[in-house]
Amino acid sequence: MPNLAPSDVVLLFADLQDSIVGHSATNGEAAIRKAAGALAVLARDLAIPAVASVVPFGTDDPRPLAEITAALPDVPVLARGGPSVFAHALTRDAILGTGRRTLVLAGVASEVVVLHASLRAREAGLAVHVLLDASGGFSPRTEAAALREIEAAGGVTSSVASFATRLADAFDGPEGRAAMAALVSLMG
Repeated sequence: MPNLAPSDVVLLFADLQDSIVGHSATNGEAAIRKAAGALAVLARDLAIPAVASVVPFGTDDPRPLAEITAALPDVPVLARGGPSVFAHALTRDAILGTGRRTLVLAGVASEVVVLHASLRAREAGLAVHVLLDASGGFSPRTEAAALREIEAAGGVTSSVASFATRLADAFDGPEGRAAMAALVSLMG
């Protein structure tokens, strides 16, 4: 797979909020937080636009994880009322309005928001990369089914580390330094 250009990527943080990430059965909350934070720092360092889509859940005010907003304090936070990010006009327009052709996404749950966002993004002509270490699902079995569906539609399943290193040919340029910083934060 060829490298990705940061100028062609838009990030989607989907339902990565306090009231939801702890419900992941396939990836621990601490791991999701660490990976999402590393991804947010990478976005900041490489000026990759990001969108946070949240859904009301429980009694919490839906906000992205602090690990995301610490690096991206001005990330647009768009609340929607259903499972599909692309059915929500403001979120869909925020993503497509960047003009970027590769959607990189992280979210909980893989079987709901990640699946629907991936499939609808593919229908819209976008390349899709789902970062599994910054995502989580309800069960290994149902998450695996969702990931197979995403891959069958042409989506790529990957990780923050693999995504970061796809942005750089070498570690001595700006993309490479940002990738290396993401790798270090993932190992820490």
